[in-house]
Amino acid sequence: MKTRFTGLTTRTAAAALVLMSAGSQASSHREAPNITKMPKVDATDFYMFSSYEASREDYVTILANYIPLQDAYGGPNYFTMDPAALYEIHIDNTGDAIEDLTFQFRFQNTLGGNAGAGVTVPVGGVDVAVPLRNIGGVSAGNDANLTTAEAYTLTVVEGARRSGTTTEIMNTAASSMSFTKPYDYVGNKTFTDSASYEAYASQYIYDVTLPNCSEPARVFVGQRKDPFAVNLGEVFDLVNFVPIEGAITQSVANDDLADKNVTTLALEVPKACLVGAGNGSIGGWTTASLQQARVLNPAPSFDKPEVNGGAWVQVSRLSNPLVNELVIGLPDKDLFNAAAPTQDGALATYVTNPTLPFLLNVLFGNNAIAPTNLPRTDLVAAFLTGFPGVNELATVTPSEMIRLNTAVAATPAASQAALGVAAGDLAGFPNGRRPGDDVVDIALRVVMGALCHDLPLPGGAANLGYCAPADAPSGTTAYTDGAPVNAAMFKIVFPYVNTPVAGSPN
Repeated sequence: MKTRFTGLTTRTAAAALVLMSAGSQASSHREAPNITKMPKVDATDFYMFSSYEASREDYVTILANYIPLQDAYGGPNYFTMDPAALYEIHIDNTGDAIEDLTFQFRFQNTLGGNAGAGVTVPVGGVDVAVPLRNIGGVSAGNDANLTTAEAYTLTVVEGARRSGTTTEIMNTAASSMSFTKPYDYVGNKTFTDSASYEAYASQYIYDVTLPNCSEPARVFVGQRKDPFAVNLGEVFDLVNFVPIEGAITQSVANDDLADKNVTTLALEVPKACLVGAGNGSIGGWTTASLQQARVLNPAPSFDKPEVNGGAWVQVSRLSNPLVNELVIGLPDKDLFNAAAPTQDGALATYVTNPTLPFLLNVLFGNNAIAPTNLPRTDLVAAFLTGFPGVNELATVTPSEMIRLNTAVAATPAASQAALGVAAGDLAGFPNGRRPGDDVVDIALRVVMGALCHDLPLPGGAANLGYCAPADAPSGTTAYTDGAPVNAAMFKIVFPYVNTPVAGSPN
């Protein structure tokens, strides 16, 4: 397709937040006060991109990561999902900021042993339940030593997520409506090594048939190495480094998430099954919800520690990275997590009048001069509406979601630019988001005014027309957090994100 960047019309903000907010640098790890109390439903990152695995160019990969800052050695219970929660991935293919497709995940944890009472061992003539989740080695095709099993169901909702048409997806390989989530990578005495763990986990990548979809999709849920890279501790210590290339050395040592895992909900869906009647561009986001009432069981059991009831209440929401950390003000962080994209107008001021450039200006003076083009229509276009001819949906409803033009061909991993569209790679962020897109550096540069200057785009450098270079004196500064990320660091096959860090040895 031919992409035009000149003469783009600016659009007023009417939506919440987005900007991916450069400054924060923690994507969405513990980003709001209330979600810190509920780590199992805390979404950390959301990715949506045209698949670049060989022969999968007609597919879109969607990754929703949950449970932040997992220490691999965090036993003995490790990191199961919440059976009381509803995890969802939403797709808007028309642009009205309302989901047209929703993929729902529900989880179950069950005890092994006789009658589901737990695995026991004979101690002095008495059968006693063991305290561990496995009692021996585990490998592909052999999970007999697991004392618990974690499974999930997948439901597709067409239309509104609470009232649309629902279809439960079948696990045809097992003639079941349930799919297996592999055990976390607890260590190398249990799994031998990373290759053995990957072989074990990969057997739970499933081909599935979706409604109104002629080609099979793929689904995987399991622990992965956290793909996000960020200089987390120093960023939130009032940016305790000079955030400019040359002033800080690019090094994996700056990535505070290098030894952390997450839990990934991964889908690969044919493009034709996602775009609907729209123009080929789609918007996506993930949410987690809990029922309104939770009553603790005073005599808890493994399968009934509590009773939940009432309407679903959304407690986590994520699409673009870094939004809730340093764009949304502290009083409204939990409100943003509970809001639908159609309600984003109530928080628009956080985008049009962002505080992050002001704070960086205070911290670094003339080395980080805040842009003066207020309200920031450049940020509104970048994160709330999309760019005409690039990733704008058929209808433009300002709202916070990742937007992907499925007609833009995927860039092979070896040719991907970590700075995405800003470096002339139209298949990269903010046209979707890939694991190798350095969204921290992109966000820092965009929030400080990079879009006010010419961008190195296909066909020659061009100014988008939202603001002038004089509006952003620091707009060409190479801002960075010093924690590099690029496509070479990841797999080039589904689900793309890497094998988890092992819990042992460490």
